[in-house]
Amino acid sequence: MIRKMKLYNPSHNTNRRPAEEGFTLLEVLVALAILGMAVTVVFQLFAADLRAVRASEDYVAASIRAQARLREIVDDETLTEKAWSETTTEGYRVDVVVAPALPERTKDLQVQLLDVMLTIYWVKDSRTKVMTMRTIKMIPKKVT
Repeated sequence: MIRKMKLYNPSHNTNRRPAEEGFTLLEVLVALAILGMAVTVVFQLFAADLRAVRASEDYVAASIRAQARLREIVDDETLTEKAWSETTTEGYRVDVVVAPALPERTKDLQVQLLDVMLTIYWVKDSRTKVMTMRTIKMIPKKVT
């Protein structure tokens, strides 16, 4: 009589039935729920980053326009104390105020300091955004 010899297989559990060798429906559902939560978190982080990038682009564009306009104002040789408002073709509103700076400290000097304040406004997503820039310009004091 010939006897069949069984080879030992450590991965084969003799106590389990063949139907028990896969994942249960509950295990699959829990794994899918965890995967779904992880994907949702990743997408939310990505969307938040995109909103932040878009907002920073708006601020950079406004900053560039404000710096250029402030440079033009300061380069004006006839700059005097005054205030005005203007609107650009890109939809920005610019308010400019030129006022004396530190008059008590410069009264005995031959120069006058002008505080130039530029405030730029723009609308994005029905909300008004604001940025203010300041500088000081030194001009010869007018002799009266």
